[in-house]
Amino acid sequence: MTVMAATSRPRSPAADRAGSAAPVAESRVQPQLSLRERKKLKTRAGIRRATYRLIAAHGYEATTVEQIAQEAEVSPSTVFRYFPAKEDIVLTDEFDQVLLRELRARPAEEAPLDSLRYVITEAARIALLHAREETVQRTRLIAQVPALRARVMESVARTGRLLCGVLAERAGRAEADLEVRVFAMAVLGALHEASVYWAERDHEDDLLDLVARTMTVLSSGLPPT
Repeated sequence: MTVMAATSRPRSPAADRAGSAAPVAESRVQPQLSLRERKKLKTRAGIRRATYRLIAAHGYEATTVEQIAQEAEVSPSTVFRYFPAKEDIVLTDEFDQVLLRELRARPAEEAPLDSLRYVITEAARIALLHAREETVQRTRLIAQVPALRARVMESVARTGRLLCGVLAERAGRAEADLEVRVFAMAVLGALHEASVYWAERDHEDDLLDLVARTMTVLSSGLPPT
């Protein structure tokens, strides 16, 4: 997802007092995974955090995979094993499955757009609370770096295919239905545009307000001026 950096619930006060360095979403994903998968997730997260540190210091273009590997204390081949291209480090995340799980947990009678509004609003709130700087940096890079803009729709399309599956389950339809696909991509495309808008305005707007406005346009159409 391009709007959010985490789709988990907040940590408990005890966890915050303990000063855990793990991203909040990792703790939400990891209980569902095996030890090997948790180690892989930790490696991916370490590579991503190293990348953002280097980009913040030197810029996207000047940051190389070799530098990322050294900063993350892994080999360049390990970086490429987890992320086929440097762009993928910024564009891919671990949170699609969390999003889908949270969406499945919404009341069955709730309208799809209302369910998505709730899940996405919570995701944005948690991202701002626990990972604001990473969220700001990620959306800024997507808005500014041509190589990322060129690949971002591939990431959105992958998430869209997963989202179609859950929406189809809830609606009792086939995920290949045109209506399901159009609805899923309309939501994701709108959220992507909201994140770019946020970045283009130097992140001065309230992200939660932008999410609310975006979902209102999807539900009610373009308001009169």
